Amino acid sequence: MTTLQLEVNHRPVQVDVAPNTLLVELLRGVLGLTGTHVGCDTAQCGACTVLLDGRPVKSCSLLALQAQGGRVTTIEGLAQGDLPHPLQEAFSACHGLQCGYCTPGMIMSAAGLLAANPRPGEGEIVHALEGNLCRCTGYVNIVKAVQQAAEAMAAKGACA
Repeated sequence: MTTLQLEVNHRPVQVDVAPNTLLVELLRGVLGLTGTHVGCDTAQCGACTVLLDGRPVKSCSLLALQAQGGRVTTIEGLAQGDLPHPLQEAFSACHGLQCGYCTPGMIMSAAGLLAANPRPGEGEIVHALEGNLCRCTGYVNIVKAVQQAAEAMAAKGACA
């Protein structure tokens, strides 16, 4: 076991982990943050996407120890208290989800995009979401949701 120190959803975490523990296993099993989903275990679907130091990563293909000293944000960490993040509001308002299984990963990928590029074009949104698979929506409303969130955040002067 190795002691891992990192920040998860704006809180310091120190935990002993086995060297082969995946980040998704730490988040879901140890920390109880079950909003991060496991879809394929092969980094193909994107359901496990979280932000590591502000950048989207697939937590099913990253060892927890690779996040040593880093800042991890999961879907649970996006909201500001009881106020949903603009992406969460937009996905609901634009019907950007159906079954919801891919939604946390989609939102986290979009959050990474909006942090780097607050006013992305449609093509940039599509490109940023390429690593996330959805079997329900057809992606049109997902792209609309990201566009709406970008507009809302720009109007508020907010960052992802």
